[in-house]
Amino acid sequence: MYKTQLVVKNETGLHARPASDLTNLCQKFESEIAFVTENATVNPKSIISLLSGGFSKGTEFTLQAEGPDENAAGEQITQYINGLRE
Repeated sequence: MYKTQLVVKNETGLHARPASDLTNLCQKFESEIAFVTENATVNPKSIISLLSGGFSKGTEFTLQAEGPDENAAGEQITQYINGLRE
């Protein structure tokens, strides 16, 4: 299982456009992917689930990926989250 701690650093958080781009990225992987916060576990392959997670600036969460492409999924999602600038 791939597991890492991440923080949303961009000012606007995961609003509609970056959430949609992130969902599209996550859907490319066969692995099960979850974002785990203090209060919830979110499926980032679902735009509704991701938007309802309320990922604003400063939100800390654990990225978990488990499956045949878990390392690639974890690395690419981490790179996407850390690269958000808007």
